[in-house]
Amino acid sequence: MIRAALPFDNIGIIAGFLCAVHCIATPFLFIAKACSVTCCAEAPIWWVVIDYLFLIVSAVAIYYTNKSAAPSWLKFSLWISWFLLGCSIVSHSFDITYLPKNFIYFPAFTIIFLHFYNLQFCKCQEDKCCSK
Repeated sequence: MIRAALPFDNIGIIAGFLCAVHCIATPFLFIAKACSVTCCAEAPIWWVVIDYLFLIVSAVAIYYTNKSAAPSWLKFSLWISWFLLGCSIVSHSFDITYLPKNFIYFPAFTIIFLHFYNLQFCKCQEDKCCSK
């Protein structure tokens, strides 16, 4: 089986890592902002858009990873993790339901781990790929 030309597992890992850095940096940036300016407590729209950008990039990476030889349990786990990440972002953006703010790290790091797993253990060698 021929894998896609782009390394989508690497793209997924990088997107997940940058998403986690973005989430970790948010409180520090807003503490600094609150100390300097007392006009608003909300995140600027461009900062919120970054959340959705990472969500889109991770969906593309997961889609193309699933088109390769990933086992079915890995495909399912990636999409479940992505769905939880999306729910967490939407919930945080629109205050739909209460989810702890730190919950977002669980699906983000799960996606990173699963991409690493696929990259390390699910390499295709000719017609023999990792077990499905």
